[in-house]
Amino acid sequence: MSGHEQYAEDLALYALGSLQGEDRANLEKHLDSCSGCRQELEALRGDGALLAVSATGPKPPQRSRQRLLDAVASDPRDSSSPAPARRFNVWAFFGWAAAVGMFLVVIQLRRQNVSLQEAVSSLGAVVGSQTIEMENARRVVDTLTAPDAQAVTLVAGKNPPQPQGKAFYLRNRSGLVFVANNLAPLPPDKIYELWLIPPDGKPIAAGLFKPDAKGNASVINPPGIPAGVEAKTFAVTLESATGPHDAPRGTGVMAGGA
Repeated sequence: MSGHEQYAEDLALYALGSLQGEDRANLEKHLDSCSGCRQELEALRGDGALLAVSATGPKPPQRSRQRLLDAVASDPRDSSSPAPARRFNVWAFFGWAAAVGMFLVVIQLRRQNVSLQEAVSSLGAVVGSQTIEMENARRVVDTLTAPDAQAVTLVAGKNPPQPQGKAFYLRNRSGLVFVANNLAPLPPDKIYELWLIPPDGKPIAAGLFKPDAKGNASVINPPGIPAGVEAKTFAVTLESATGPHDAPRGTGVMAGGA
């Protein structure tokens, strides 16, 4: 076995990080003066990377020795030094390739885990939003269908088409659904405001709203209505667009009571 042939086996161990001691020192000294061995070392490292990501399983680089001899034959210098014979440890090479492959798998799993966490977070936000919407829908249904729900019709006058509205109020749950039609278009600085007027005490603001192009509008479960408040009257006023307001100050549009 020539010196270069022996270095072919040492180079494989060196590429794996398994060559130690005097053998490693001799090979590194040889690499300083042998371009063929340096080329073979880079090729072996490339083989190792391909083994790590191969989908068909690792195969030992059978072309290594011949590739090195061809490279040496084309190099005018031959400063190799003899070294003790050693067989190439194929299983050590497989172990190294498997370790690299496992490392790549771990990286991929970590990336997938991050993506999964982001998906779970997004799903949680969607579920939370849908839960809120379902709760609001349940309150609307309860307000419209509960036996103790109070239904109040609001009217504006006798000459059609006049604005009119209908309020469904569930006192013990502060549920309120109000719908209106035939509303006049709003001036730029005005807005409609719904009021709940109890038997005693001042009116309670129950929502601002604007009609659509057909004059239809609605207010559904407005915040700020205390639980258990009795409604004597519901009213709609035309207020400044800077609301909500603490009391009706604008023009009355329609009203109705139980």
